[in-house]
Amino acid sequence: MKIGIIGAGNIGGNLTRRLTALGHDVSVANSRGPHTLTALAEETGATPVPVEEAARDAEVVVVTIPLKAIPDLPSGVLDGAADGVAVIDTNNYYPRQRDGRIAAIEDEGLTESRWTERHLGHPVIKAFNGTYAQDILERPRPAGAPDRLALPVAGDDEAAKAKVRSLIDDLGFDTVDAGGIDESWRQQPDTPVYGLRSGVENVTKALAEADPERPAGFRG
Repeated sequence: MKIGIIGAGNIGGNLTRRLTALGHDVSVANSRGPHTLTALAEETGATPVPVEEAARDAEVVVVTIPLKAIPDLPSGVLDGAADGVAVIDTNNYYPRQRDGRIAAIEDEGLTESRWTERHLGHPVIKAFNGTYAQDILERPRPAGAPDRLALPVAGDDEAAKAKVRSLIDDLGFDTVDAGGIDESWRQQPDTPVYGLRSGVENVTKALAEADPERPAGFRG
């Protein structure tokens, strides 16, 4: 499958490593330019590209950059993607530590991913936002393994969600359907499921126990 990854930090870099190892055709981009991705490309066989070209012909695009940088992405960044492209949003809102206060999230009550979706102009699937980057490399397990981790996945586009859940299964993790994007607050930072290393049963329980009020530590 053709996959574009925008962002080559911990999550983006490790997804590049795993997805190329599974045989996918991966293009990877960051804000500093393809010349800064030479080492990752040599390690993985991924193709470093400018951000504007990351989505070209891609069936899946992973957007894994700081939330505050979403509005700075080039206009039409998803133009040229394959029909039915699934866009994965791995981002979190850290107003005090990194992103500054975003009024639409705090005053209008938008989930982080709904805000991202509006900027991208395309539906997104929220996944990997509470996953430890190293677990992507170190914790894959075969289907049915008792210690297989489960990841919550939220989104409104059922076909795209199914594609993402299948890809995560191939990566060695179970998934739990966390509802639509307006329900994705259940997996935002400081919720019970955020950073939870557990299986389907406990992840499902943690999603149900989430409180919709944004924690004080994650308000600007």
